[in-house]
Amino acid sequence: MRQVEQGFRVPEVCRIVGITYRQLDYWARTGLVRPSIRDARGSGTQRLYSFQDLVTLRIIKKLLDTGVSLQRVRKAVEQLRDMERPAHGVTLVSDGQRIYEAESPDVLVDLLSRGQAVFAIAVDKVWSDLEGSLEKAARPARGAAQAGGS
Repeated sequence: MRQVEQGFRVPEVCRIVGITYRQLDYWARTGLVRPSIRDARGSGTQRLYSFQDLVTLRIIKKLLDTGVSLQRVRKAVEQLRDMERPAHGVTLVSDGQRIYEAESPDVLVDLLSRGQAVFAIAVDKVWSDLEGSLEKAARPARGAAQAGGS
């Protein structure tokens, strides 16, 4: 199921992705992930992030949580953006130092057989989990809005 395009404000993004305002602000100012719906324009305007932005932010957080440096994460995010196919079906693999795209199960098995500890992030899974989290979070709000509007 494709999420209908809606904008997510900074407080929601921080809560959903599990990052601080300071991290999000720094990543936006340095161009790692700029809000694709609406960027801040001067005092008083709010950034609006898309669902795809949330997917990218959650992947960045997962990579950072496993010990990958921000500099390497930036390079990986650039590569994902430059792909000529959607990143939706991509699986990322890392040994904590380098980040790889698993093009087939054989490549992943090969990395493991060399004895390197690796992990994988299936962008599909992040996508689905995030959709589920957003649907779950929206249910109580919708019920409260309907109850209050009656």
